[in-house]
Amino acid sequence: MNWTDIGHINDIPLRGARCVKTPGVTIAVFRTSENEVYAIENRCPHKGGPLSEGIVHGASVTCPLHNWVISLETGKAQGADEGEVRTIALRNDNGQLSILLEDQLLVAAE
Repeated sequence: MNWTDIGHINDIPLRGARCVKTPGVTIAVFRTSENEVYAIENRCPHKGGPLSEGIVHGASVTCPLHNWVISLETGKAQGADEGEVRTIALRNDNGQLSILLEDQLLVAAE
């Protein structure tokens, strides 16, 4: 397993996000108001909007382009919308965050 350190939980504002770029995909790491942390692909399944710039509420984020609501836990679109993004395994060790970079994340999208 390839766990990669991405910083401390305090580097991410409450109800905010920061991006981690890999060669194949940009990952958005979100921190909820309850200090839960999630990592998902930073691309809305609808039109590719930057989810990291969306509004975090509960364990969801609303895309800033067309208001699609994406679950931070499952990566799935909520309500009547269909589609999903990849979720990324994340480890929180006393505030120190790391993500699991699997081989398919390191390969540029075709």
